[in-house]
Amino acid sequence: MIKDTKLAVLIDGDNIPSKYIKEMMEEITKYGTPTIKRIYGDWTKPHLTKWKNVLLENAINPIQQYSYTVGKNATDSAMIIDAMDILYSKNVDGFCLVSSDSDFTKLATRLREAGMQVYGIGEKKTPDPFIVACDKFIYLEILESYTDKQDGVSDSKKVSLDKITSRTIRLLKQSVADAADEDGWAFLGDVGSLILKKQPNFDARNFGFEKLTPLFKSLKQFEIERRDQSNKRFKLVYVRNK
Repeated sequence: MIKDTKLAVLIDGDNIPSKYIKEMMEEITKYGTPTIKRIYGDWTKPHLTKWKNVLLENAINPIQQYSYTVGKNATDSAMIIDAMDILYSKNVDGFCLVSSDSDFTKLATRLREAGMQVYGIGEKKTPDPFIVACDKFIYLEILESYTDKQDGVSDSKKVSLDKITSRTIRLLKQSVADAADEDGWAFLGDVGSLILKKQPNFDARNFGFEKLTPLFKSLKQFEIERRDQSNKRFKLVYVRNK
């Protein structure tokens, strides 16, 4: 029996809009079971009113944190202290840190040093230091865009997709080469894992593709091969540099 990954989901309520809640929670379940779900903020402030309406239906526990001093973010401090308490409790296997704030960079680094899997979720404005401190970083705008697409909703607020640049091609080609066998073929799952280690915010959806396979298939620099597995219905996908 495969061990289920238990995740602690900690949300910076002052920094993340409530409109992303549906897409965010659906994305998190791809990586494990959110056994702890907390959101931090000063709930006496009007800007958190929209969050109050979605907390119960998503079973998220609101943590009250008053702003004691002007200019200091008490919410960040409370979230960091709770994260360390959860880490030492040894009740979870990983963390989802939901924020676009670089103040959580050191926290993500510390959690990974302790052997935790760390997923970052935030808006595209998130600074690079926080992104690279996570094992994987997911952009909320992309999640919202793809949920609308799957639901058949026309997206009037077009999300700007990343362009596949020569730098992107170099990252893909080098990752294929690093994971390849003597014949140059690399299992796509291994390639994907290697890419994330090099660039945690890499996601095929950022470029307009649902998965990594169609992204590679769209590029003339690579060839794709699907291989049968004995006694299994699905095929393994391999990729090679041309």
